[in-house]
Parts: sequence; structure tokens; C-alpha cells
Amino acid sequence: MAHILSLAAGTLPEFQPEQVAQAAGLAGFSHVGFTIEPEKWSPEVRRATLDAIRAHQLSVLDVEVVWIPEGAKLNDEHKRIIDAGIDLGAANVLVVSSEPDQGRTAEALHQLCAWAVPGGMRVALEFLMITAVQSMDEALAIIRKADHPAAALLIDTIHFQRASHRPDKLEGLEASLLPYTQICDGNLGCDRNFESYLEDAIDLRSCPGEGALPVADIIKMLPPDIALSLEVRSKVYRDQFPDATDRAIAVRKASLAYLNRNGIPVL
Repeated sequence: MAHILSLAAGTLPEFQPEQVAQAAGLAGFSHVGFTIEPEKWSPEVRRATLDAIRAHQLSVLDVEVVWIPEGAKLNDEHKRIIDAGIDLGAANVLVVSSEPDQGRTAEALHQLCAWAVPGGMRVALEFLMITAVQSMDEALAIIRKADHPAAALLIDTIHFQRASHRPDKLEGLEASLLPYTQICDGNLGCDRNFESYLEDAIDLRSCPGEGALPVADIIKMLPPDIALSLEVRSKVYRDQFPDATDRAIAVRKASLAYLNRNGIPVL
């Protein structure tokens, strides 16, 4: 069994969805992810994105990001992200939460799942230190409360590390909860405050093998065919590779070399 490799939207955060699709296709990716900004998701952007997906014969792994707000009241903009994902044929939608109450977050997650079902999408809840859901245990508790088969867990290697989790924490985790995962490398630790966690997440990531995270150990504890989304949100890569395609090529090349060295099969 082998993993598919997808280009995450966060690797090219300054580019429009159609440019992300084009870069992914030219770089040799089979899968891609998109950030959907409801206020910018015009018919023209939709059409250009679909044209680029078809031109490069891409599959859409995920769309992002639905932020469940404090109070957990969903609105039309949240549904527009779901609807855009269905329209693009996305397999997953990424969700995070600012609501500290697990019950309210679970209710919102259930509603998102109900919206996603017509498109066959999974709704993947991510835990990270800059949200109200900061650990895998908290995320799993919310998913259980949501009680919907579309609800899923998203693990990002850098956030997994910041939650002080070790790879063996993944042992025995139900494979059906894990439709895909986000991978990157980074510093082993960072200061424990919001500003540092935010900078860590949006500027200080690196390709697998370029930092100190146990990326291979984490992947090897996950299902052997789980999709790997390369979330290399990095100021260094943005500065070094301002062109979207050049960056996508560099990220794919470095990541494939690391995965191959560690005996992790990729399609």
C-alpha cells in the first residue's frame, strides 16, 4: 500500500485557487487542496479553478478552512465553503474551532457533516494551539459527541508536536477517523504563547527532513494508505521560491526524497 501526495493550499497561501491547481499539476502532484474565501469565490474564480483541475487531471483532497466561531453559530459563509468543496469534488473539508464548549462545537460539527453528506465529503476537525481545540484527545471527544459518520480527525505533524504528543499516541487509533493528514517539518519546540504558535504555523514550517520533528515516525503510525497533504507554510520557501510552480516543485522534490529515504511508499 502507498500514500498519495497532495499539495496543500497553505504551501501557496498568496496564490488564487486556479494558480494553486496549475502549480500542483505542473509540479507532478495528483492531488491538491484549496483555501476557499467565500467573499472571493466568484463564478469567474470557480470556473478558472475547475478548468485548471480538469486541464491537469487533478483530484481535490480538501478545501479549507471552516472556522467554527465562538458561540458556534454557523452561517451562510460556512455553508458556502462546504458547497464549494462539493462543487470541486473535494474529498474533505478542514474545520477548526474557536468555541471552548465541546458540546456546542460538536453540534456545529454535526451540522457541517449534514451539509457535506450530499457531496460525500468528510469533515475533518483539526487541533492546534491557536484554537479552542488543542489536543488530539479534545478533538476525539468532540468527534464522538458529534456522532456523525462524516466526522473525522485531522492530524498535522507540527500541531501534533506542539500538543506534546508522541507518535505512539496514534497506536490503535481507528483508521476510519483518518481520511488524510497534513505533514511538514519544523523546529522541535517553540515558546508557549499565541504569537509564537501563530508564527510557527504560518512562517516556520519546512519540508520533511529539514527540521527536527519525528515526521516519518508519525506517518508510520498512521494507516498505510492515508493521503499525505504537504502543508509547508514557510517564509523561507516563499522568499526563495516566489513563483508558485517553482515552489511546488521544490517542496515535492524535497519531500519525496525524505519519504523515500525513510521507506515510506508514495504513489
